[in-house]
Amino acid sequence: MTYLLALDQGTSSSRSIVFDERGRIVAQAQRELPQIYPRPGWVEHDPREIWRTQLATAQDALREARITAQDVRALGITNQRETTVLWNRRTGQPVHHAIVWQDRRAEPACAQLREQGHAAAIQAKTGLLIDAYFSGTKLQWLLDHVPGARDAAEAGELAFGTVDSWLIWQLTGGTRHVTDVSNASRTMLFNVHTNQWDDELLQLLRIPRALMPEVLPSASDFGATDAALLGGPIAIGGVAGDQQSALFGQACFTAGMAKNTYGTGCFMLMHTGSRFQKSENGLLTTSAAQAGRSPEYAMEGSVFVGGAVVQWLRDGLRAISASSEVQALAESVPDSGGVMMVPAFTGLGAPYWKPDARGTITGLTRGTTIAHIARAALESIAYQSAALLAAMSRDAVAAGGAPVSELRVDGGACVNDLLMQFQADLLGIPVVRPAVVETTALGAAYLAGLASGVYASTDELSALWQAERRFTPTLPRSQAEALMARWEHAVAQAVLPG
Repeated sequence: MTYLLALDQGTSSSRSIVFDERGRIVAQAQRELPQIYPRPGWVEHDPREIWRTQLATAQDALREARITAQDVRALGITNQRETTVLWNRRTGQPVHHAIVWQDRRAEPACAQLREQGHAAAIQAKTGLLIDAYFSGTKLQWLLDHVPGARDAAEAGELAFGTVDSWLIWQLTGGTRHVTDVSNASRTMLFNVHTNQWDDELLQLLRIPRALMPEVLPSASDFGATDAALLGGPIAIGGVAGDQQSALFGQACFTAGMAKNTYGTGCFMLMHTGSRFQKSENGLLTTSAAQAGRSPEYAMEGSVFVGGAVVQWLRDGLRAISASSEVQALAESVPDSGGVMMVPAFTGLGAPYWKPDARGTITGLTRGTTIAHIARAALESIAYQSAALLAAMSRDAVAAGGAPVSELRVDGGACVNDLLMQFQADLLGIPVVRPAVVETTALGAAYLAGLASGVYASTDELSALWQAERRFTPTLPRSQAEALMARWEHAVAQAVLPG
């Protein structure tokens, strides 16, 4: 039997999963990752804890699977994107905590870039909107605020990387400073047309090129693990940022195929093939995981509050005592009773980009119960995702393509059958849940398998992908369109005047 090991380094935990060559889970391990909040709006991780927890889960997973490093053909890495690490090349030690993707401290620098008129040029080169979310201004902040960091960086003494680069450096004993195109494309420093770091953007943010890792396709030779770490060397063959890895794990390899990950937020990606397409509907363009020699692209939209609305029902309203109870409560009523909820607790993300929007619940009557509110909360996840897919389909049609014909789903909330059926009803297309829902880790394993010869092509991976359940629309389109019109009206009411 051939095995593949996937390291899945996330925001709240580090995980490792052993897959067999059919993509089935053999063993897995997980460890929590401490969060650090130095000030409001700031979020950090200790890079040493990222490494410690990730290594421990890899060792645990191999032990749980009762296999050794010699049984593993290759290792793949997927990771929280944008999170920024800066370390000393000689000692291998970080010079500061990692600045996490959620961190907003670089917003003043982003505002300055916008005021200086750089937004159009940056989007044209990177596919991204100027935002503190991305790595570039986080790295700029570190160079400006860590004593001696800028001088050391210019002298070639420091290395920058997203979490994948940091893990590869540690896994290879400091012999490889590399990343893949999907992670590089989330820095706001990478030209997605040339597949190289952009000298003009580096100069604009005053970032020395000596800091930057080598960029490789997502299925490549990223080195091998130090033999002392896992009981023997293992080839590192696959690397991709978490959302691009999930797209790959869902076998979305051709233009027009799309997936939605239902987590705390929602992340929807649509493959656009080898064509870079600038969105006219509030979406980002990003590099997809690259399995071959040619660049591949995807459109991406993110919902800030997805499954987090269920946490609010539990912790804020105390309507439920456990998140698992929400489906039964929502199913105790036939519909939301006219209640519409817009969970804009931290503004609205794509495709609206309304940072000043605030959460609203409308349509309340004397007959409204907590069950109606719970159902409206659950349905809000589907409404936001439907707005994203509509934006993607408009962009696809404008570029001469076809609308998305099927949505593949993953993430914790995709196990909720009520939500998935309502999603299909709103979209008017099938929503398909895979047999293996750990698609993020699976994508990294697939990439490693391609690089190491376990798989000959993505066609072989498409044949391995299996659906667990297919949700087909049951609602007439006229009713679905009326519901979406009510949703858009509710969104307009959520934006506070002045």
